[in-house]
Amino acid sequence: MKAARRLLRLGHGALLALLAAYSLFPIYLMTIESLKPVEEDVFGSPVYVRHPSLEWYADLFEPRGWISHGALVTPTVPFLVWAKNTAIVFAAALAVILATSLAAGYALGRLRPPGWRWWRRVLFATFLVPQTLLFIPLYQLVFRLHLDDNLLALVLTYPLLAIPFCAWLFSAYFQKLSPEVEESAYIEGASRLSAFLRIVLPMSWPVVVAAGLFALGVISSDFMLAGVFLPNTWHQTIAVGLATMDVSLEDLTVVSGISMGGLPMLLIAGLFAASYVRGLTAAMIEGA
Repeated sequence: MKAARRLLRLGHGALLALLAAYSLFPIYLMTIESLKPVEEDVFGSPVYVRHPSLEWYADLFEPRGWISHGALVTPTVPFLVWAKNTAIVFAAALAVILATSLAAGYALGRLRPPGWRWWRRVLFATFLVPQTLLFIPLYQLVFRLHLDDNLLALVLTYPLLAIPFCAWLFSAYFQKLSPEVEESAYIEGASRLSAFLRIVLPMSWPVVVAAGLFALGVISSDFMLAGVFLPNTWHQTIAVGLATMDVSLEDLTVVSGISMGGLPMLLIAGLFAASYVRGLTAAMIEGA
């Protein structure tokens, strides 16, 4: 029995190691490519670098030409501007997603209005609708609101992509969460809102983290909406801005930009990985 258990654990460990290697290998290749000088990029190995260099990262922040806007002179490759736009859009969209999803999930899972089970199913089904089918209605909405070439266009449309699943996730958690945690606050005279903010929300932190990471994954993977809604270079996000740059064997600045753009997401995912697993487990097991 002990030998069988050890073999089973070794098998599980080997499978997890293989899965981790498979997931991290593209990131490893991208990082290696961004550290190669021109000679190694042309004649070197694709899986390692002998003489790593940060020249492509330096080129990412060095101007390749300048555009004058009156008294302001700015570089033609505004990576820092793209990073600022990305941070603004992601922070604003994430705040809208979490606030809206929390309210909707609590209403469906706790207050249970008429037809709440069907509303949950509709939310989940809505999330499965392909983004390509939503593109034309979203474009018409943005155009009618005169938000084209404005960061508010993404702040408005990104929540529509993530709210259905996040609201469904919160409703599943709140559905089975014991009501005793709030009833004690009601006895002390607290309102439902006060009980939610003081007791329920702190208990739900892992689920909030899980929903937030999922929402970040959804909005960070978008390229189509950002590319169409933000044609101006100075209003673009990192993903769209890098797509407008040229790439060749003699210039890998785009590769370094991809690595720089993906680094914050990797750090956030690694930092909150444990909370993400706990949140999904709490929502799926306690509230499924």
